[in-house]
Amino acid sequence: MLYNAYEMQRSMLAGASAWANFSAELLSNPSNPFAYFGGGPVVASALEVFAHASAPRGKPDFGLDRTTIAGKEVDVVEEIVLRKPFGQLKRFVRKGVTGGPRLLIVAPMSGHYATLLRGTVERMLPFADVYITDWRDARQVPVAEGRFDLDDYVDYIVEFLETIGPGAHMLAVCQPSVPCYAAACVMSADKNPCRPKTLTMMGGPIDTREAPTAVNTLATERPFAWFEQNVITTVPLNYPGAGRRVYPGFLQLAGFMTMNLGNHMISHWEMFKHLVQGDDEGADVTKDFYEEYRSVCDMTAEFYLQTIEVVFQSHALPKGEMTHRGRKVDPGAITDIALLAIEGKRDDISGLGQTKAALTIATNLPASEKKHLVADAGHYGIFNGSKWRTQIAPVLEEWITAHGG
Repeated sequence: MLYNAYEMQRSMLAGASAWANFSAELLSNPSNPFAYFGGGPVVASALEVFAHASAPRGKPDFGLDRTTIAGKEVDVVEEIVLRKPFGQLKRFVRKGVTGGPRLLIVAPMSGHYATLLRGTVERMLPFADVYITDWRDARQVPVAEGRFDLDDYVDYIVEFLETIGPGAHMLAVCQPSVPCYAAACVMSADKNPCRPKTLTMMGGPIDTREAPTAVNTLATERPFAWFEQNVITTVPLNYPGAGRRVYPGFLQLAGFMTMNLGNHMISHWEMFKHLVQGDDEGADVTKDFYEEYRSVCDMTAEFYLQTIEVVFQSHALPKGEMTHRGRKVDPGAITDIALLAIEGKRDDISGLGQTKAALTIATNLPASEKKHLVADAGHYGIFNGSKWRTQIAPVLEEWITAHGG
């Protein structure tokens, strides 16, 4: 019922958005006299803001078709290296460029597409041969493809690293820090030759008992059964994944928007003022951000619920109780994977100390192979924006270079 109600509302808003967009264009058309006086510009701007906010969205494109290396512009082509039912391994091939460290960027499976890390990929392209986990929207995966849970996530990471080959580096952004760390433990215990040289975790919930945030509190103040009964729903018939049980992306987006509702309202107010003043470039900055932010996808119910229980409620990894396929995940097995933990001083998703815990529990890794960086940034600013580009990325590049490049 929940998903069907959302689909009905989405359909209604799509029509309203199209009407508002048409009306905004009409009112701002140079041949329309109301575009120059009266309330025309104000009404047109208000309609454009509404049209943008309510428009339906699909999966965005990365749109990274070139980069600059040593002052020379280089073409970039996306290549699918490995396809799996719930995600694919994508590579950004730099035409005519060989060598350089191979970097697997593991994108969050937390309601947004991998394109949320467009800025992360763009910044690393001049330095590394970049791969990324391009997760699929669960509502697009037929039920016949089976389940996908936290164990499967770890398996995918291991297989992706094996596909890339020995000597790669791995960067986990936010949520995947836990399964990436688990994969590093499993691969280390197995002496897998394709285990990464370095693992960098950015704003990851390794131990959410440290400086708990509103997100952590939400996951712990309610019993596990509440999540099963209230946030899990069934994909409707108009999608390939009809009948699959999921945690829908629109609920995740609603939660994130509610957490910072005031900031989002201010952003749209600023966008409205830019439009009234005819400052299209200023308005486009906000438009571009929300174009990505509102593009959401569903997670399988089993993955979401297992993450709630293992990561946020039982704290299994830092307590040494996490298992993978019935086998204990042992942080002590990591002896030669250099760990870099990056945190944001103003992160309201993963509090200070949650990611640093990954260094503490790696008891058999030498201190020289551990590094902790605290950046003056919020959660999003750790991997996107000027702080990421000028302050954080250089540290990551130095860390990778120092450990075999």
